[in-house]
Amino acid sequence: MHHLILGAGPAGVIAAETLRKHAPGDRITLVGDEAEPPYSRMAIPYLLVGDIDERGTYLRKQGDHFAQQRIDRQHGRATAVDVQARSVTLDSGATLAFDRLLIATGSHPVRPPIPGLDLPGVETCWTLQDARAIAARAQPGARVVQMGAGFIGCIIMEALTQRGVQLSVVEMGDRMVPRMMGPVAGSMIRDWCEHQGVQVFTGRKVERIERGEGDALRVHLSGGQVLDADLVISATGVRPAIGFLQDSGITCLLGVLTDERMQTSVPGIYAAGDCAEAFDPFTRKTVVSAIQPNAAEQARVAALNMAGQPTALTVVTQINVLDTLGLISTSFGNWQGVPGGEQVALTDAAAGKHLSLQFEGDRLIGCNSVGMTQHVGAMRGLVEGQVRLGPWKEHLRRDPTRLMEAYLACAQAQGHWSGAQDARRR
Repeated sequence: MHHLILGAGPAGVIAAETLRKHAPGDRITLVGDEAEPPYSRMAIPYLLVGDIDERGTYLRKQGDHFAQQRIDRQHGRATAVDVQARSVTLDSGATLAFDRLLIATGSHPVRPPIPGLDLPGVETCWTLQDARAIAARAQPGARVVQMGAGFIGCIIMEALTQRGVQLSVVEMGDRMVPRMMGPVAGSMIRDWCEHQGVQVFTGRKVERIERGEGDALRVHLSGGQVLDADLVISATGVRPAIGFLQDSGITCLLGVLTDERMQTSVPGIYAAGDCAEAFDPFTRKTVVSAIQPNAAEQARVAALNMAGQPTALTVVTQINVLDTLGLISTSFGNWQGVPGGEQVALTDAAAGKHLSLQFEGDRLIGCNSVGMTQHVGAMRGLVEGQVRLGPWKEHLRRDPTRLMEAYLACAQAQGHWSGAQDARRR
């Protein structure tokens, strides 16, 4: 049996290792489109700060790890999948046959239609090659303009400020992290960043980028403002890297559509990680939730099924925990609420604290917090566990900070006690 894995990020690596454990005699091929050994993109900010070197980003530090696991690594980018011939075509023109296929190609940066985006000094922050280019220009005192203040943008911002640059952030939404935070929370994060010396423009677009004097750039914003820059970073979001599946017969919506076993619409072909649109048994919907815990669990489930061990995905985690220049914010589940649902919010702007809870019936289905880390474990447990609150819902409506009490009381009664113990340790 030949298992072919497209994508050498966390999902691909975990799937390959899981397959080797449960299918010791099978052939496994791992295809990655970058020259470097498999690495974690989430480690790039630590690389930019100088906390680690490039080797520190590698997913497996031992140089012969994949050879020891008898996992054949190949360099290439998939350009087409032939589901009838059971083969994949690479950008080199080579074809690889498979018995089981895992699509774990992750995401790629969104490329906004902005004139000047190809100029030298305009970079994304997605690959090790990008990180090298950014490090060369982001020297202390350098003028840096970052497009985008979403989750990824805020992580990059942390690294840039630690490098001592003069940072300006441009976000087209009306607040920072608009896909993770409501207006109150997003505005609080903006205020915090400005107090840390970052210039933030919300509700603005970069209209064009031009050459300035020497090696500099000029960034034109909507409204007429012009920012001079030594470096421009595009962090305007990502989308699943699935363009090569067009006309393949594999069903794709936002991502590659999968069932509870991570199998696609074509038997024997699976997907996992940021490119997968997985079925969430709690919400009964499919969702792309591009966070590493999902990639790891989806890869494990897909690999077990590829190895002939029927396994179902139990949950699609929808969690974001963000450190923005020292301010911790969180987003769990359906933080925007649902039609007919109820919500309660508590805000202490002077203290930089905010908490909002979203209910459907007597369940907590989503929440946001800013500057309130003590509730993270309880929020996750209540949302992911779909715990019925009963009378505790009204207690939380009167005082949202009683989350831990609600979790322990309700989870114990409904058999979620191990989760409560985990939440209490957080």
